[in-house]
Amino acid sequence: MKTLPRLLMVLAAASLALLFFFPMWKIYLDAPQYPEGLEMHIWINKIGGNTEFTLQNFNILNHYIGMEKIQAGSFKELKIMPPVVIGFIITALVLAVFPYRKGIITWVVALMIGGITGLADFYLWLVKFGTELDPMAPIKVPGMTYIPPFIGSKSLLNFDAFSIPATGGIGVALAILFGLLAIRNKYMVKRMPE
Repeated sequence: MKTLPRLLMVLAAASLALLFFFPMWKIYLDAPQYPEGLEMHIWINKIGGNTEFTLQNFNILNHYIGMEKIQAGSFKELKIMPPVVIGFIITALVLAVFPYRKGIITWVVALMIGGITGLADFYLWLVKFGTELDPMAPIKVPGMTYIPPFIGSKSLLNFDAFSIPATGGIGVALAILFGLLAIRNKYMVKRMPE
């Protein structure tokens, strides 16, 4: 039996496992008060940064413009995502042992839906934090919102914000790619059971 589809599904599982070792998203903030910059890391189960004080510094800045405090306990997604990802990893490994095309198609489609749902949730999180501001905030600019960029860069007052997927997030994209390659493998298409 050909081993390529099996290997691709093992690689898909390993790519998803990156989420447990690396952040899935990073938000960088350059501000005059912080010449070295601030770097927030969003993990599958926590929020942190490049230093132990990063989150605290983000929250200090957020306080002045009226943004809600960022704390991991506020996000139920950080409790839901780890078991969901573990389920995808285990399923990918089962499909590596028993590679059948419809199972891999279902796995890839479900992972894509999960990824799109996660990105939409992240975008709505950015909008909520950037628009639902405390009217008693020390700094108020009429009509100004502070929605950080979803992907790419954006200027917010005297801050430059930059947002990109990190290693864990790239791992999800790789897992989808490996799954698609397993489906497209000509051996799978011609010979493996549906």
